Amino acid sequence: MTMMKKEVWFVTGSQHLYGPKVLEEVARDSEAIVNGLNESAGLAVQLVCKPTVKSPEEIHQVCQQANSSNECIGLILWMHTFSPAKMWIAGLGALNKPWLHLHTQFNAALPWSDINMNYMNTHQSAHGDREFGFIGTAMRKERKVVAGHWQRADVQRQIDDWCRAAMGWHESQNLKVARFGDNMRQVAVTEGNKVSAQITFGYEVHAFGLDELSAVVNAVSDDEVAAQVEVYRDDYIIPEATLADDYKMQMIANEARLELGMQRFLDEGGFKAFTNCFENLAGLTGLPGLATQRLMSKGYGYGGEGDWKTAAMVRIMKVMGQGREGGCSFMEDYTYNMGETDQVLGAHMLEICPSIAAQKPTLDVHLHTIGVRCDVGRLLFTGKPGPAINVSPIDLGNRFRILINEVDTVEPPAELPHLPVASALWEPKPSLSVASAAWIHAGGAHHTAYSQAVTTDMIVDFAEMAGVETVVIDDATTVRGFKTELRHNSAYYMLKQGV
Repeated sequence: MTMMKKEVWFVTGSQHLYGPKVLEEVARDSEAIVNGLNESAGLAVQLVCKPTVKSPEEIHQVCQQANSSNECIGLILWMHTFSPAKMWIAGLGALNKPWLHLHTQFNAALPWSDINMNYMNTHQSAHGDREFGFIGTAMRKERKVVAGHWQRADVQRQIDDWCRAAMGWHESQNLKVARFGDNMRQVAVTEGNKVSAQITFGYEVHAFGLDELSAVVNAVSDDEVAAQVEVYRDDYIIPEATLADDYKMQMIANEARLELGMQRFLDEGGFKAFTNCFENLAGLTGLPGLATQRLMSKGYGYGGEGDWKTAAMVRIMKVMGQGREGGCSFMEDYTYNMGETDQVLGAHMLEICPSIAAQKPTLDVHLHTIGVRCDVGRLLFTGKPGPAINVSPIDLGNRFRILINEVDTVEPPAELPHLPVASALWEPKPSLSVASAAWIHAGGAHHTAYSQAVTTDMIVDFAEMAGVETVVIDDATTVRGFKTELRHNSAYYMLKQGV
């Protein structure tokens, strides 16, 4: 469900001053860059080469076309020659799609023995991109700037990261989140202003009573349930004792019915993310465990206890990370290991996505004891080792903030034979002491969107597209410097909103 192939338009700026031969060369070079990036960069989007723009009218027209295109999610703008920046004012003023300024040139090295003024005039991105950069700054336009030769791997990676952020932004603009029941009672951070979120991020949040969902779940046929249980037998390790236990297999069948019914409800309503709450389960057999894990693995966003902000973020990050190694999951900082090495054991009551698993998950049935006591089928596994990020979108009342902590996920030092939920163990950067203090100062939630496929830069780019604050906790973070950054950000974003 997450796979999509959207377009990013590659637009090259020049002017009529240089004559038709130069403009023909500019067009050829632009097409060669686009073809090269499409073939070698492994981009998550399809780059589309648009005709060279040479006048205010052509610039304004391509920007309007981008605005109205359902396939175009952003633009890459490059000045092959000198493109007087006043020509760009109307177009950039009208453009409502995100854009990246690529500061590159067609040839990597200079032809020292042959270089002349014709070459200098044709290949003057060093000149033209600075002129173009000025107007973006003067107009206070948020944009990404990537500098370096377009064939370099680090440049291509930055371009792909930005394209993925643009995919996330496009998804955010079209996303619908379903809330089954309400938020967990007395919890602050899972609340928020849904109207402000829609204005800021674009996504819609819709509430439904449990009777509406249970009616669809109960309509799932026994044959459909039996077929789904066979899928589970193929996909997961099921202990022989569980397979021989009729009661436990019935609990697993309950999850199959929940999964099929919930997916049917979501698909019919056009929802790609959802929430539920263990305090609000009327008409269901229990809190969905395996069902929620399976839906997340298919690409749906999820947030526990009615956390619609995190549900949306999980979906957006799944779109950003599609096709890359590493998964994305709803997550919670659950408990600490403050032994020889400070670590965080992340988990939740049931709902961790198997896309982050280090091994083939085991499917079993255990008693759920929080809010409602019932036996629930769930997948058990630990998270794959490697670098990851935890992302928390929070509503501060007058604005939003997106908080990022870079972490290193590690293998648990021992087996966890009595832990009946999936988990991931990580070491926060720069340390648990600094990271947790900074997180608390920033007002970060206990729920996060966890990913090994999405980078910090992608989330920063996404936040800039939304016009919201991001703060990053990484190797360079100090509590003193972090608190100063929060104070400065508070002043900036309050002034940015105006009176």
